Amino acid sequence: MSSTLKSSSTALQIVLRRETIKPRHGARAISSIRSYATQQTSLGATTTAGERPKHKRVTVFNDDGRIPWGQLSRAEQVARTTQQSFNLSLVVIGGLATAAVGYFLWSDVFSPDSTTAHYNSAVNRVKDDPRCVELLGDPKQITAFGEPTWNRWRRNRPIASRTETDKLGTERLYMHFNMSGPKNEGVVQLFMLRRHDESTYHYGYLALDVRGHSRIYLENAGEQKKKTPGTFLGVRWT
Repeated sequence: MSSTLKSSSTALQIVLRRETIKPRHGARAISSIRSYATQQTSLGATTTAGERPKHKRVTVFNDDGRIPWGQLSRAEQVARTTQQSFNLSLVVIGGLATAAVGYFLWSDVFSPDSTTAHYNSAVNRVKDDPRCVELLGDPKQITAFGEPTWNRWRRNRPIASRTETDKLGTERLYMHFNMSGPKNEGVVQLFMLRRHDESTYHYGYLALDVRGHSRIYLENAGEQKKKTPGTFLGVRWT
């Protein structure tokens, strides 16, 4: 009889232990589920599932593009769009400015028909002409410069030139500049034209004026036309 009571009490204790252990395992499972329900964001802020990760407010001035678009609020998305639009505008303006500078350099400096090219060609023509060298002096000591200004450096003086286009589409280039040598100083007068069906300019005249001396023509299209002999009845008259 006593042995039966002992076995019954032992069985009862085992059942009670099982009942007390179950809630502990259930609480541990619930706590583990809760721990997995939280997540650590890339910015170090802990958020629960379904919530938007917290981050520093994005503005037009501090946006560096690291935060994904989906994590931005509507105001932050507007700020990013504004910043990107502004950056794109700067790129477009910079490209247009570069193109404008390139066109200016080509048309006024590097092009064979630029003002600078015609100026350099005229200077070399004067230095190579014996009549001009006789009046100005040693070609190696002859310098060319533009209009007199307050600047003492002659190389920085602007070259006076202008371009005109008539009703027929003919372009006319007028230019004058100064040349100085060991003997004298003079002024070079240049006139060139290009008709609408021509690709390059040709000289109308190129002349050097030195005070006290007659004008020296290096090019004179008008004079050449006068000297061209005419024809009558198939006979050339001089």
